[in-house]
Amino acid sequence: MVACTLSACSVQQLAVDRLGDALAGSGATFSADDDPALVRDAAPFSLKLMESLLAERPAHAGLLLAAARGFTQYAYGFVQQGADEIEAEDVGAAFAQRERARRLYVRARGYGLRALAVAHPGIDSALRTDPAQALAPTTAADVPALYWTAAAWAAAIALSKDDPEAVADLPVVGAMMDRALALDPGFDAGALHTFMITFAMARAGEPDPAGTARGHFDAAVALSHGRQAGPYLALAEAVAVAEQNRAEFLPLLDTALAIDADADPAHRLETLILQRRARWLQGRVDDLFLE
Repeated sequence: MVACTLSACSVQQLAVDRLGDALAGSGATFSADDDPALVRDAAPFSLKLMESLLAERPAHAGLLLAAARGFTQYAYGFVQQGADEIEAEDVGAAFAQRERARRLYVRARGYGLRALAVAHPGIDSALRTDPAQALAPTTAADVPALYWTAAAWAAAIALSKDDPEAVADLPVVGAMMDRALALDPGFDAGALHTFMITFAMARAGEPDPAGTARGHFDAAVALSHGRQAGPYLALAEAVAVAEQNRAEFLPLLDTALAIDADADPAHRLETLILQRRARWLQGRVDDLFLE
């Protein structure tokens, strides 16, 4: 009886692991999809299934990373962007939707920290006390978890600007991205550099924010071979708006919109979502620039 019970448990765990492995690798399928609305409707089921499996296998590193990535992408592409689009008509609904996005980012950050802790026990608690020491043992294999954890963390902070404790975590985000860049600067065709375009403009103590951001822009465009909209949107929103450079802003949006989403299938969904944002930004030019 005991042997049968143990055998049944082992089979169940094996089944959970195999399903978890499959779900952990499903991000590529979503990323290559050409129908954002379909992904928007399908993503919640996939995310909740991941959480159900993590309840059974809480240390499944692949699932933890997939959950961090999936919740971050869903929050940005389908929740926060939606809030921006409806704000002019319904401020209250936009506020509620941004709060939902913030909670999703916090959830994503939690999964990312757990993913890092699988390989580096205690890193999740050590990051806030001594980020450099906590991150020292990380390797190139940890870069995906570093990126998605820091991206979710930064997004949550951006939606918590009235919370001093949340904003105080910005140096931790910077340390994580700096470590990721040191380990694998070309990660995901320049994703780290695209992130740093925006982050450089908000980073305390940055001597030349715009210059640093533009350096990361050049690196991101080179690594992506100009086939991704992200660098152009990031430079437009983070730098051109800050400098009130309307003459630069509009061509950047035009360049993003001219990108063929099929030229880089691995980032097709991201390109389509960002192109939708670019069209929305085109309609807000007079609100963003004083002249």
